[in-house]
Amino acid sequence: MLPNTYEGQNCSIARALELVGERWTLLILRESFLGVRRFDRFQSRLGIARNVLRDRLGRLVEEGVLERRQYQERPARYEYRLTEKGRDLWPIVMALAHYGDQYYAPDGPPRIFRHKDCGGELDDRRRCTRCGADVGLREVQITAGPGAIAADEVIPA
Repeated sequence: MLPNTYEGQNCSIARALELVGERWTLLILRESFLGVRRFDRFQSRLGIARNVLRDRLGRLVEEGVLERRQYQERPARYEYRLTEKGRDLWPIVMALAHYGDQYYAPDGPPRIFRHKDCGGELDDRRRCTRCGADVGLREVQITAGPGAIAADEVIPA
C-alpha cells in the first residue's frame, strides 16, 4: 500500500506538496490571487463545503501562507490575506494557469494577465509580451479572457 503523505521523502517538491498538493488548496490560492479575502466569497466562488474550506484556510494560516485579519467586531468576522510566503506561490499558480490555458482551454483562456504599466499580456515566464518587463504580482491586471463564463468574474484587487 502506498503512503498517503510525502512526509518521509527527502525532497523539497514532496514537502511543498504536503501543503499545496490538495486540489482545494490551489483553488483557494487562485481565488486569493484574484482578490478574494472573505470566507463566504471563497465558499460561493468555489462551491466548497464550509468545513473543508475552514480546514484548508486554517492550514494555510498555520503554515504562514495566509494571515487572518479581523475586519468586523460584532459579530467577529475575518478575512484572509496572502503573506509574503503566500505571494511567493504566485509563479506556481501562474505556471499552472498557462499550462491549463495551453492544453485545457479550447475556447481560449478564461483570464488574461496583463502588465498594468503597458497593457501587454504576460507570457509563460511572467514577462510582458509588449514591453519585455519581468512582471511581479503587484504589477498585474487580470481581465476576462475569451474562455470566460459568468462564474469567472474577475475581482478588482
